[in-house]
Amino acid sequence: MSSGMDVDANEAKLKRDIGLFAVGLLVLNGVIGAGIFGLPGKLVEQAGIWGPWLIIIFGVLISSVVWTFASIASYFNTTGGPVAYANRAFGPLVGFQTGWLLYIGRVTAIGANTNVLVTYALDLAKVADSEMLRGFLLLMIIGGLVAINIMGVKKTVKAINVITLIKILPVLLLIVLAIPHITPDKAFPNGVPEFDQVSGLVLIILYAFVGFEGALVTAGETKDPKKTIPRALFTGIFIITAIYFLISWTYVNAVEDLGGDTPLIDMGEVLIGPIGVVMIVIAAIFSILGNATAIVVAAPRMTFAMAEEGSLPAWFGKVHDKYSTPANSIMFLGVLAFFLAISGTFVYLAAASTLARMIAYIICMVSLPVIRKKADQETLDNAMLLPFGYLIPIIAIIVCTFAIVQADIINWAYIIGFIVLGSGLYFANSIFAKKG
Repeated sequence: MSSGMDVDANEAKLKRDIGLFAVGLLVLNGVIGAGIFGLPGKLVEQAGIWGPWLIIIFGVLISSVVWTFASIASYFNTTGGPVAYANRAFGPLVGFQTGWLLYIGRVTAIGANTNVLVTYALDLAKVADSEMLRGFLLLMIIGGLVAINIMGVKKTVKAINVITLIKILPVLLLIVLAIPHITPDKAFPNGVPEFDQVSGLVLIILYAFVGFEGALVTAGETKDPKKTIPRALFTGIFIITAIYFLISWTYVNAVEDLGGDTPLIDMGEVLIGPIGVVMIVIAAIFSILGNATAIVVAAPRMTFAMAEEGSLPAWFGKVHDKYSTPANSIMFLGVLAFFLAISGTFVYLAAASTLARMIAYIICMVSLPVIRKKADQETLDNAMLLPFGYLIPIIAIIVCTFAIVQADIINWAYIIGFIVLGSGLYFANSIFAKKG
């Protein structure tokens, strides 16, 4: 892009320390969190042997969304992701609301995930739960993530590398050990599932795939982001789909008593015994921790980008003198996530946060033609073009719209409330900026 897309002086302070492998891990951890440890059971309960194969179908559908985002990302090299896309296409107000909705969804996810993490940890340690102990552990976990992130993105990426290995290896081990249990009658479904069986799974399966957009936000700290991020998105979504499918497919074949809330724990017990149960509980803890870590990397970069665009106070755009990270935005995220975590209200916002993401996805995908029109020739020459014109974005929009219409009225009430709150912050900042 021309001057409108150039990195300004403050953004230039950020270090480009994130490479292809690290971005791929951000995609992986942004998507795979607590869901993988419960999804196989839910799929089997509602779709039987067809469950794992629905993952392949929806993986292909969600790839249209990922493909569109990859194309949009190839026009940008600055921090912000969806915030920058919507801002460039439709102006600062839409850009702010897009970023704000995604931001709230991510902060809520940290609150939810860290609570589940504490529950697993206390269960593993055989320690009685209490409000005081839970609050202390939440403070330590969220505070630790904030501290590591402020001290530099390299340290955070190293932490994600370790966490990813700990959470993925046990799942891969279960897949390998379950292969001898695969039988023809359970390996492939017979007939076609009724639509009523499948429709109830739409949101559950799509929930399992959201979160990849977090990697887009770190473009200002990514090496050669116009090429690196699209590659990481494609590779990440392929690996994620494969892992979801294989663990669900082998679960159906290896476990007799299917269903329930802890399918992988049941699978671990069947294949390995009591040690398998402990192994999966530990993997679940680190999976949730990895997901939360990826969010702490991505979400503060959103408020940083909004401050850079003038939609939030300049305080959010402050870069740490020593560590070259958006320290104020990271601390703000930590404080907000902690209060959401201890309040418990995040439970009721979970579905609304996913609805918010779907709305934000549509806004970003609609922005693609406008971004192309505003791009200079050099940017156009280096951008990733989609085959078949805008057919892929149209399919992606249909997928997101189908998910949106599944939402309840209470979810819409929360979204409208957040939009009103976000608008209030935006216009209050505008007024203070003018007075300043």
